[in-house]
Amino acid sequence: MPILAPGVRRRTTARGAVVATAVLLGGMLPGAQATAGDHEIDAHLVYTCDFASGEQQVQVGVTATVPDSARAGERITPTDVVTEVTLPDAVVKELAGAGAVTLGADTRLTTRVGQQGHRTETEWLGTTGTAVPVPASGPLTLRSAGEVPFVRPLAAGDLTFDALGLAGVLTPRKADGTAVEPAATAAGGTAVEPAATALACTPEADQPTGLGKVRITGEEPGVTSEPTWPGDTGSGKAEARPKDLAAPEVGARKEPSAAAEAAPPCVGDPNDGLNMVAYVTGYADVTKLRSATKFPLACAQITQGETRPDFSQPGFLHMYQDSAVVLDYQGKPQLPPASGTFLTFGFMPTTAVMEMTQIPPKTGGDGLLVPNIKSDIAIDLSNNSSKNITVITMDFMLRLRDVEVNGVPMDVGDSCRTSKPFRLTLEGRMTMTPEGVIDGYTLVSGGVLTGSVTIPPFSGCGTAGEDLDSLFTASISGESGYVKQTQGAPCATVSADPTYCTPEGQPVNVPVAER
Repeated sequence: MPILAPGVRRRTTARGAVVATAVLLGGMLPGAQATAGDHEIDAHLVYTCDFASGEQQVQVGVTATVPDSARAGERITPTDVVTEVTLPDAVVKELAGAGAVTLGADTRLTTRVGQQGHRTETEWLGTTGTAVPVPASGPLTLRSAGEVPFVRPLAAGDLTFDALGLAGVLTPRKADGTAVEPAATAAGGTAVEPAATALACTPEADQPTGLGKVRITGEEPGVTSEPTWPGDTGSGKAEARPKDLAAPEVGARKEPSAAAEAAPPCVGDPNDGLNMVAYVTGYADVTKLRSATKFPLACAQITQGETRPDFSQPGFLHMYQDSAVVLDYQGKPQLPPASGTFLTFGFMPTTAVMEMTQIPPKTGGDGLLVPNIKSDIAIDLSNNSSKNITVITMDFMLRLRDVEVNGVPMDVGDSCRTSKPFRLTLEGRMTMTPEGVIDGYTLVSGGVLTGSVTIPPFSGCGTAGEDLDSLFTASISGESGYVKQTQGAPCATVSADPTYCTPEGQPVNVPVAER
C-alpha cells in the first residue's frame, strides 16, 4: 500500500536554510520522532503469566525513546513505545490446537515512575494492529505498540521508569478471519474458552526491572511533601493514605482506540464492488539526517482488478492481479499535512508543515485507472502452498510551507517543492504453508511493505531574490532512504463486513507503525 505564518523577515544564511530544510522530509517522512538529545530504552524481562492451562514463563521486551534530560515542570512523553511478548511453545500449541491461524494482542504494562523516593504509576497500552501468524509449535512473539501518557517531574533529580505488572488480551482467529470457537464444552453444556486468551503476568523476582531514566534539572517551587506510601501512615487502610504530592505527575492513559479516533475519514463507494479502503502508516530512514521519521496515518482508496490465471510454469498456478490505489485526504489525492518539530544540530528547534501530493494514475481507454499495484500469487500444485509478491508504485510531489527556525518564520514562498515528481516503490511478500498458515502481506489482509525513495532537487524555494533551491537540494536530495510501512486490513465497502468495517463504512483496523 501507499505509504501508503509568514511574518517577521530576516536575512537567510546558508546554515539557517540547511536547518530549515532538515524538516523537508517531515512531509514525506513527517515529524522527526527522535532528536539528538534522545536515547533508547531497551529492557528484557522475564514474567510469569497465568494462562488457562497454568503458569508459564514468557520473555518480555520493552523499547521506547525518552529524552536525555529535561527541566522540572516540563512534560515528558516516551515515544515509539513497543512491548514484545514471546509466548512459549506450550501456549502456542494450545492456540494452534484450538484452530488459531493468526493472533492479535492488546497489552497493558503498568509502569512505576519515581524521583527522589516519590513514586507513582502509569499504564502503557499497546496493540499489535496486524495479526501475527500462529505456527504449529515453537515460540511466538507479539509486538504491541501505542501512545503512552506524559510524565511531568516536579523537581530536579533522575526520573526513573520501572516495569511492574503486565496484563492483556489475546485474540485468536481462524484462517478466514473469524474468531476461534470455544475449544470444548464442559459438563452441563458450558462453553470452555480456548487456552491462552488472556494475559495476567508478574515479573520474576531477583531481576532488574528498570526501564530507563531521564536527568531532570532545575527546581519546580512549592512542592515540599515527603514520600507517602502504603504503610507509611501506619493505618494500613488504602483510603487513609494521602496522595504523594511530590510524585511526578502522569497523564491519563492512552487507550489503543485513541488511534482509531484520531484516524482521518476513510470511506469508499458502497456501490462499487471493486472498491476497498484501508489505513496506512509507517517509518522511513532519512539518510542525510541519520534518523527515522514517521508517516502520518493516511487513507488509501483501492480498486481491485480481476485475477488472471497462468499455468505456463509446470507444477504451478500463477494468479496475477492488477489493481490501483489513490490516497484520499478531504477529497484530494494527498497525505494529511504534517507539522514536524525537532532539534537540528542538537540545539536548533525547527518546524515546518509538509504537503505530500500524489499524482494519481491515469484513466485508461476502458475508463478504469491504470494499475499501480501488481500482485503475483504462485501456487505450488503439489502441496497447495503459495508465495505472493505485491509491488506498489506511486508518484508524488512534495511541498514545504510555514517554516520556522528557532521560533522565527522563514519565508520560503508558496512554491517551494520538488522540481519534478518522484516515485516510491514498495514491495510486500506473503507465504502460505500447506496447512494454510499465512505469513506476510497481501492486498486484502494488509501487513508490512518495504521499499525506498529518492528525493529529487528542489525549485521555487525563497522570495525577494533569495534562491534557496540549492540549499534544500544539498540538504536532502539525491540519497535513497529506506521505507517500512504497514497497511491495515481493508474494508470492502460493498459488503461492509463488521469484522473489517465500522457502521460508517470505514476500516476497523488502524495499523501501528513499525520501525
